[in-house]
Amino acid sequence: MRYTPDQTREFNRLTGHFLEAAVVQNHRATEELRNVIRFHEWRYYVLDDPLISDFDYDRLYKLLERTEAAYPEWASEESPTRRVSSDLTESFATVDHLSPMLSLENSYDLADLEAFDLRVRKLCGLAANEALDYFAEPKFDGGSIAVIYENDCLVRAATRGDGARGEEITANARTIRSLPLRAAFSSLGIFRVELRGEAVLSKQRFHAINLQRETDGLPLFANPRNAATGVLRAKDPSETAARNLDAFIFQVSHAEAQNGHTQLDAFPTQASWMEQLDALGFKVALADRKVCKSIKAVEDFVGQWTSRRDAYFYDIDGVVVKVNDLSMQQRCGSTAHHPRWAVAHKFQARQSSSTLLGVEFQIGKIGSITPVAKIAPVQLAGVTVSSVSLHNEDFIAQRDIRIGDQVLVERAGDVIPYIVKAFPELRKGDEKPIAFPSHCPACNTPLVREEDEAAWRCPNDRCEGKRLQCMIHHASKDAMDIDGLGKSLIERFYDLGWLADLSDLYSLDYEAIAALEGMGKKSAENLRRSIEKAKDNPLYRLLHGLCIHHIGKKIAQRIAAQVEYLPDLAQWDAERFMAIDDVGPVAAGNLVRFFANPHNQQMLRRMEELGVNLRAKDDDHPQASGSGGIFHGKTILFTGTLERMGRDEAERLAEKLGARVLSAVSSKLDLLVVGRDAGSKLAKAQKLGTVEILDEQAFFDRAGSQ
Repeated sequence: MRYTPDQTREFNRLTGHFLEAAVVQNHRATEELRNVIRFHEWRYYVLDDPLISDFDYDRLYKLLERTEAAYPEWASEESPTRRVSSDLTESFATVDHLSPMLSLENSYDLADLEAFDLRVRKLCGLAANEALDYFAEPKFDGGSIAVIYENDCLVRAATRGDGARGEEITANARTIRSLPLRAAFSSLGIFRVELRGEAVLSKQRFHAINLQRETDGLPLFANPRNAATGVLRAKDPSETAARNLDAFIFQVSHAEAQNGHTQLDAFPTQASWMEQLDALGFKVALADRKVCKSIKAVEDFVGQWTSRRDAYFYDIDGVVVKVNDLSMQQRCGSTAHHPRWAVAHKFQARQSSSTLLGVEFQIGKIGSITPVAKIAPVQLAGVTVSSVSLHNEDFIAQRDIRIGDQVLVERAGDVIPYIVKAFPELRKGDEKPIAFPSHCPACNTPLVREEDEAAWRCPNDRCEGKRLQCMIHHASKDAMDIDGLGKSLIERFYDLGWLADLSDLYSLDYEAIAALEGMGKKSAENLRRSIEKAKDNPLYRLLHGLCIHHIGKKIAQRIAAQVEYLPDLAQWDAERFMAIDDVGPVAAGNLVRFFANPHNQQMLRRMEELGVNLRAKDDDHPQASGSGGIFHGKTILFTGTLERMGRDEAERLAEKLGARVLSAVSSKLDLLVVGRDAGSKLAKAQKLGTVEILDEQAFFDRAGSQ
C-alpha cells in the first residue's frame, strides 16, 4: 500500500521504539514490528528512498527473527522473515496461468507504429480523427513472471513458460523485496488476481556482481537479463535473495471476486490499474510511464527513451505501447500469439563491423545445410559474437558476401546475430567467393533443393550428420525434454558408437556411462531417471521428436489428438492427414513416407519394447479440469476467422469449459463455431444435419454464462 504522511511519522516512531527494545512483549507488538519492516522494505525496494540505514534495518529484522523463534505461535506466513524458505527446491512443478501469457508483436520503426494505430482503429471502429489514448512504458529486459494473490496473500509465482503454462517459482519470487507478500486487493472487492511483471537486475547491482565474480575467478554474466533470469530458477531460494532482484508489474491479467465474477473492469484503463497497483505497494515505475493522446505522442515517447536508454538504471530493449481503454482492448482481442491491442517497439539493433574469417557448413535434423559465418569476435549488446548464420545460398548471393570481407553485424531485436551486409568498397582484392557445397558435408550424398524452398538438403535417411542432429532435437526441451542429455553428451555417446538411431537413446549402458571421465555413478543415475521419465511422455512429444519435415509441435499435438496408437499412422493416407488442421499436402506426404518406411517402423517397435509410450494420453486429448463446464462431454470445432480472440485461445477456453476439440467435421462432432469466411467445414456440418452450429457471439455468450 501507499503510506500517508501520518503513517510515515508513526512508523518512524515505532522504528525508534523497536531499535531500543531488546525483546518484543506480545503478539500485537510482533505484528507491529512486521509492519514496520514492511514499511521500510517499501521505502527501500519500491521507492528507492530509504529512511534508515542498512545496519538499522538488519537490527529490526534480527529482532523479528528472534521473536518468532522464541514464540512460534506469534509467527505468520506473511512475515518478512518467510521470504526465503529453508527448504531447497529440487524441481519445478508446471502450473497453468489463469489467462494465456501471450507474446507481443514487435515493431522496429515508426511506420510499424503507425500501421499498428490503423489496425487498432479499424478493430475499434474509430475514424482517423477520433481520440484514442495509448499507455506507453519502457520494456524491461528481464525474466517474465506471473504472480497470483488470493485473499490478499501472494500464493503463487510462475515463469512465462510456453504462455499457457509456466514453472512454479513461488519460493524464489518471495525473496524479491519489491514484490509484496500481502496486498489489500480485498479493499477493491477482488478475491483472486493474477499480475504480470518482469524480474530484473539493476545495472549497478549487475556490475557489482560481475566484479565479485571476477575476483572469485568465476565466469562473468553477459548482461543483467542473464543474471536475473538464471537465478529465478535457482534450487536454493537464498541464491535468488542474494541477487537482489526487482519486480516491475506491468499488467493485471485476471481479477475475480469471491463469487467468481470477473473484476478486470474495476478500473477502466491501463493507467488507472497501474495507479492502483502503485497505491497497493507494487513497483510500477509510474514516473516512467505515460498516457499518450495520439500515435504521434507515442513516437515522441519512443524518441525520448531511445536517448535515455543507456543512462537508465535498468536494461530496457524497447517501449511497450498498449491501448489504454480496457473495453477497447477487449474489442481488439488477441491472436494465438499476441494481443492485438499492444505492440513492443524494439530499439534499433546494436551493430558493429567485423571480418568474415571463414564459413562452416552445418547439417540440421532434417538434412538442411546451413552456412555459418566465423567472424572476428565482436561485442554486441553485452554478448560476444563469433558465429553468425548465413541462412542459405540465396542469402549469400543476394548480399555478395565473401570470405575476408568486412561485414556489418547486428543482433536483430538484441537477440539473434545477423549479417546485414558486406562492405565491398573496403575489399583489398584477396577476398574469396563462398563456394556452396554440392554434396552433403557429412555423408557426401548429392544435395537436393525442393521447389519453392531456399535450403539445400541431404536426402539420405541414413546420413550420420542428420541422424545425430535429430537425436539432439529428440532429447531437447521442445521434444522429449530429457533433462541432462544435452548436445555435447549425445555427440560423445555417438562418437563412442553407442547410438545408431533414436531408439538407442532408451537402451544406454549406464554402467559404461558411469565409467566415463567426468561422469560417475550419480550422473549416470540422474540420466537414467530422466530417460525413464521421458518414456512416459505424451504422444505429441514423441511425434515432434521424430524429426519429420514440416511437423512442428503444434501439428504434432493436432495429430496426436486424433490417434490412439502411433504405429496406426502407417495405415493413414495423405488425405486423412490433410483432414487435420494445418496439415498441408507436403507435410502429409512427409508423414506418409516416414510411417511407411520399414526402418522407422522397426525403430518405433524397439522404442515400445524399451518402454517408450506410443499410446495417446490425457495430455494428447485435453479435457476440462472439472465436470461442471458448460461444454462438458461435448466435442467442438472452430472454423473461419474469429474476431475476439485467436483460434488457439478459443480452443483452450472451450477445453477449460469441458469440451474436446476436434480437427475435422465428422459424425462425432457436436458443436461447430463459425467465424468470418467459414468454408467447407460449415457446408459439411450443414449437410450432416446433426451438428449444432454457433456463430462467434453465441459461443462467447454461452461460455460467459458459466
